[in-house]
Amino acid sequence: MLMVSCGEDSGPKTPPGTDAAPSASSDAAPAAQLITAADLNLGDIDPALVEKGKTTYDVKCQACHSLGENRVVGPGWKGIITKREPAWIMNMIVHTEAMLETDPEAQKMLEECLVRMPNQNLSHDDAREILEYMRTL
Repeated sequence: MLMVSCGEDSGPKTPPGTDAAPSASSDAAPAAQLITAADLNLGDIDPALVEKGKTTYDVKCQACHSLGENRVVGPGWKGIITKREPAWIMNMIVHTEAMLETDPEAQKMLEECLVRMPNQNLSHDDAREILEYMRTL
């Protein structure tokens, strides 16, 4: 979701769901409607979501992420759900640019990986399916 603001308020803006100040860069990512823990309802593993998530992984993610703990370009996914909050994972998938601009942990990963995670143009539903797949690893 792209948020656009009109009006005369010229004060500093902070992306929703973050405490970080916006980047001074003119090519900074637009403010994103970041996903919060309250937006997610994780119950039992849903096999249908897992299958869709695996399909998306095969097409969009496997070139950079292993299913083990080893790093390829980005971190391996095994056990990732125990290392990162589900909302953080969803935001990295859906709001990649905003996370890399504002989230200290995402910026730290960028420094470690040395390659900027590309925006795969995945939807919230796609990300939820990938998250469900990650929950099985």
